[in-house]
This record gives sequence, C-alpha cells and structure tokens, in this order.
Amino acid sequence: MLLQEQIKKDLMTAMKEKDDEKKAALRVVIGEFGRSDKKILSDDDVVKILKHLVKSESETLTMAGGAMDSAFIRVIEAYLPATASETEIRDWILVNIDFSKYGNKMQAMRDIMGHFGGNADGNLVRRIIESL
Repeated sequence: MLLQEQIKKDLMTAMKEKDDEKKAALRVVIGEFGRSDKKILSDDDVVKILKHLVKSESETLTMAGGAMDSAFIRVIEAYLPATASETEIRDWILVNIDFSKYGNKMQAMRDIMGHFGGNADGNLVRRIIESL
C-alpha cells in the first residue's frame, strides 16, 4: 500500500476514534498532497512532503521559543523512514569512501547522501566527514 493511501486510511481511523491530534495533523498532510500536480504521489514524494512539514513546524517552534515536543511532529514522524544513526553512517563511510579520490573531503558528501538518500541528516554527515 502506498504511503499516501495509508495516511488517508489512518485519517479515517483517527476520525472514528476521535483522535483529534492525529486527525488535525493528517488533514494538514493531506492538504499538502492536494498542492501537488500529481493525483497519486510516490512514497518518496510523500516523504519529502512530510519532512518539509516537520522542518517547518520545528522552525516555528524554535522561533516561538516553545518546547520542541509537538503532537503534530510526533504524528508525522511516525510515517517517516528511520534515520541512519551516526555509527551506521560513519561505518559505511569508512568502508566505502576513499577520500583520496576527491579534491576535498566535502566532495564525498554527494556520494554519501546518494547512498543514504533521505535517511541521513546532511548536517550529521557533514560533521562526520569533518571528524574523519
């Protein structure tokens, strides 16, 4: 089942269960789906939308000086793939990246992020590269 379909199904369940936090968050997500040119979104497209929403909410909370814990973010993050850990990223880099092939270490970032896709935080990857 596509992630987009799962979210719509989960919205119906949240409505039946009267789960207001989940219902509100999923309605925002589905509203973002409607902004797309495509009727049916790939899981990659859905993940991009979800990550954008989490980032936007996190920035809003930071600017407001509020707590970083948000029901909205918790609901959305439940649909995101697990993020690679620092250890996983570091181990993969040590086995697969030969920094001598690059003009500088940071040029390896493209290959590393290409391998991990959206499952690695770019800032974390940068810090790992700088520490090697």
